[in-house]
Amino acid sequence: MSTELYQIIFAGQILDGFDEPQVKANLQDLFNATEERIERLFSPATDAPAIKSDLNHEEAVIYHKRLTAAGADVRISSQNRVSSTPAKPAPAEKESAGTLPAGATDEAAGDRRRAPLEFTGRGGEYFGIWIVNILLTIVTLGIYSAWATVRNNQYFYGNTRLDGASFQYLASPITILKGRLIALAVLVAYVALSELFVEAAIAFAVAFVFLVPWIMIRSLRFNAINSAYRNIRFDFQGSYGQAFMVAFVWPLLNLLCLLLLTPLVLKKTHQFIANGSRYGTTSFELAAATKTYYVLFGKVLLLAIAFGAGAFLSARAGIPIVAAIIGGVGYLTILGVFMAGVANLFLNSTQLADHRFESGLGPAQMVWIYLSNSLLVVLTLGLFTPWAKVRMARYRAACTSMQISGDLDHFVAAEKNRTSALGQELGDAFDVEFAAI
Repeated sequence: MSTELYQIIFAGQILDGFDEPQVKANLQDLFNATEERIERLFSPATDAPAIKSDLNHEEAVIYHKRLTAAGADVRISSQNRVSSTPAKPAPAEKESAGTLPAGATDEAAGDRRRAPLEFTGRGGEYFGIWIVNILLTIVTLGIYSAWATVRNNQYFYGNTRLDGASFQYLASPITILKGRLIALAVLVAYVALSELFVEAAIAFAVAFVFLVPWIMIRSLRFNAINSAYRNIRFDFQGSYGQAFMVAFVWPLLNLLCLLLLTPLVLKKTHQFIANGSRYGTTSFELAAATKTYYVLFGKVLLLAIAFGAGAFLSARAGIPIVAAIIGGVGYLTILGVFMAGVANLFLNSTQLADHRFESGLGPAQMVWIYLSNSLLVVLTLGLFTPWAKVRMARYRAACTSMQISGDLDHFVAAEKNRTSALGQELGDAFDVEFAAI
């Protein structure tokens, strides 16, 4: 029995609409290779080299699609037929220099494969959107901020790809603007009541406490329903009682226990968000042990003690500048370690039906990105912000993947729901922010 094999041929040519530096950068990200290896792909050669061989037709099409999206003028070429009994599938290729990201082939024998998350945005490209958003928001006295929010989200969603498809952000700027205007009116009314009628302001504040869980649910649901993948919308179905527990009951118990329940509170928050989320009609599920949360917080606490002691001793020695530097570096280090740990813990514990997620954010890399981004943003008076956001988004995507069992085509979209942006915008107005990572 014979099997037709294919290879991907690349002669250093680029497609119309792309420039060579851009294509080289795209291929460097796609192959996770050094600049030297990419330069060799573009060096003149008598025969066009095969950059990937021994592929079946489906795999060759996937590689061709990804490389052409990066701007490389590649073609699929047939190899000689090989006569054999179907060979035992080889282990998945790891992402290393000279190989494309995993996900184009099965990860192992069977129907489970690894699909990496990809972010294709560019700092210079996003800068144009970012600066126009700021200028128009200032000129319109804040009214354009709703359109700015949609444009920003559409850029980041549209440049985030999973298994060959991009995410979509579907919210209407008008809906967001209406929500913000109502939220602003409520805020103004509260301030006026505080100045004129103290009793009414107190009653308003008490009522708002019971409104917070509703705001949380509406905000999460608004963001979910206006997010889609392969034209299937997400959804959020958390209950008011669960939101009230997460917003007030668990934090209050944590205070009464002298903050010893902090890891448990975070786990309850993650459960509320993950278990309430839907992709179409299918629920996400969080399966994490409480012990793992306490281990993470223990590591963060030890770091805080170490940096705190260093800053204290430097201050006692009469070197306030060193103390300030240690304190600043310590803050960013702890923030990086904590955010990497929380993101890894949440994603590695979340599954969608038989599909699982993987996150391998590195604390050291997170620390470096935070430090360098913060420094460059300060030195450029904020102009580096778009590059900082893109850089972080690209790193997060590069460290995230999905273990797909079978395929993602069997999901059935839930009935298209409509929801107001009021919940999200009240959350913004009263500084009630809610997120898993």
